[in-house]
Amino acid sequence: MTTDASGDRKLTVLAVDDEAPALSELVYLLRQDPHIGTVLSADSGAEALRQLGLHTIDGIFMDIRMPGLSGVELATVLAQFRNPPPIVFVTAFDSHAVDAFELKAVDYVLKPARPERLAEAVRRLVARVNSANAPAAPAPAATPATPDDETIPVELGGVTRFISRSDVRYVESHGDYARLHTSDATHLVRVPMATLEERWRDAGFIRIHRSYLVSLAHVTEVRLATGRSSVVLGNEELTVSRRHTRDLREVLVRRSRPTSSSAGSSGSGSSGSVGSAAAANNTSTERPEARG
Repeated sequence: MTTDASGDRKLTVLAVDDEAPALSELVYLLRQDPHIGTVLSADSGAEALRQLGLHTIDGIFMDIRMPGLSGVELATVLAQFRNPPPIVFVTAFDSHAVDAFELKAVDYVLKPARPERLAEAVRRLVARVNSANAPAAPAPAATPATPDDETIPVELGGVTRFISRSDVRYVESHGDYARLHTSDATHLVRVPMATLEERWRDAGFIRIHRSYLVSLAHVTEVRLATGRSSVVLGNEELTVSRRHTRDLREVLVRRSRPTSSSAGSSGSGSSGSVGSAAAANNTSTERPEARG
């Protein structure tokens, strides 16, 4: 990273592509971006590794299908580094989006790269770099640090789009696949729910059923009734299996401790509710109970 005359910090990035015209165009577009100060280039994975040994690189924009060391193989190698540079894949093929997700790529841009689309990728790279370089502030007791948001590639009509993890309300298991539910759509991704459960645990996702993984940030109400529990997310209600009810209670207790003195209680009847926000409307649509 460099600093210009006005004091603004600029990124040093590496462009990698085995096709000369594509590499030239990528370098040109990156040099037009105000966030970037230096653009280095490499026409192969091996040359990229050499450049990484000579320079401090803030981010890499690279093709995937290259002779010798492919982009995915290079990213796998870089993942073993102590501080691997963030990667943006720039490729003509959308079939590697899942690989990009598993390698935690910043973005996945399809060729031909439009200037505004590449600019969006640069903004995401800047956010990732700034987050990594930010000094760690001491967190208050019992308040976990919020992990960086993550983007997930999904295919819509043959076009790869990215959605933010923070927009996912809950995940539904579909064997080796998982269906991500947002407020306005659902997306099927080729990632087992167990993988997402492990990866997203620190981001506030908890399993409530063998078929469901929910984001506590989107839970508007928790209904704890005799013999049956459920959570409300927007206008949907999901059943909590008996084996996961205790885990859910413990998580809610831990999350409520800092403000437990201001929490109200009481209520008549055989069921109670605990909301992470205001109580949800009573018009929520209840999903059929599945076996847990």
